Amino acid sequence: MSTTSCRLAWPQDATGIAAVQVAAWQQAYADVFPAEVLAGLNEASLAQVWQQEIAQPAEARQRILVALDDDAIVGYVLTAPASDPDCDPATDGEIDDITVHVDHEANGHGSRLLQAAIDTLRADHFERAVVWLTSTDDARRSFLTEAGWAADGAHRTLDLHDDGQVLVHQVRLHTALS
Repeated sequence: MSTTSCRLAWPQDATGIAAVQVAAWQQAYADVFPAEVLAGLNEASLAQVWQQEIAQPAEARQRILVALDDDAIVGYVLTAPASDPDCDPATDGEIDDITVHVDHEANGHGSRLLQAAIDTLRADHFERAVVWLTSTDDARRSFLTEAGWAADGAHRTLDLHDDGQVLVHQVRLHTALS
């Protein structure tokens, strides 16, 4: 029987996080991003970015946590102060990304990561948390609403290439941390 856990990421976890990101994003965003964008995801390049983010976070309250199945990284979550103009970075935290490897979904890793993220945001003295998700991601929306999150009315459109050709519509959910 395997042992599952969550912990803060270490710089040497960057390669495992990048592998999870590529596999999960290629499946989860197949209907959102163009095939060439997903095919262009490079584990080595992403690992360098993750290693930098872990070793020298852009903000003091930015955290990266990993989900482990035995010693294998099977998921990750990134928390930080919320950056939206209508949020207060002193009291509003954000889950910037929560991802589980496709081969390890439905094994409780997402729930463990979400709870670890909430605990981390609380420890960093945030009072509310927000998360953005693709407007068509019904599975993620269900996962979060079943955990007590709700839409707060905010929405945005990301223009991936700044040319209007690839638009990603997102909605924001929130939850109180008290």
